[in-house]
Amino acid sequence: MDIYVLALLTGVIAGLRTVTAPTMISWAAFLGRLNLAGTWLSILGSIWTAIILTVFALVEFVTDQLPTTPSRTVPVQFGARLASAALCGAALGLAHDRLIGSILAGLVGAVIGALGGRAARGKLAAMFGRDMPAAFIEDAVAVIGAILIGVSLP
Repeated sequence: MDIYVLALLTGVIAGLRTVTAPTMISWAAFLGRLNLAGTWLSILGSIWTAIILTVFALVEFVTDQLPTTPSRTVPVQFGARLASAALCGAALGLAHDRLIGSILAGLVGAVIGALGGRAARGKLAAMFGRDMPAAFIEDAVAVIGAILIGVSLP
């Protein structure tokens, strides 16, 4: 699969769940699926980075369920998703000599994931009559999507 498509899809995952995408990138780098050695993002290939990001991703899944969690479209939340997607796009681009295009594809994906995810979750929540089942479905889509992207890396 083309690296730009993978960067776009990784951005979509970042738009759904901010920390899930960099967690996948970190595990991919640690497991040798993504070569970041000698780059400024080589720290993502550390087992400690992968573990810490995994813990943060799990915390994000829990905090997303809280009624006090702000919308993903408020500036801070949206900005974090864009930053996450840009970081992931940069990692993919560095590993395949396509830095700028991969960052841009990741950013576009984050916008799609954040806005599309909000709309889809809202419709699912309305269908279920409450938000929690919709949130769990969104979590599953993010995790399964991240795994599929990780195993698809060239």
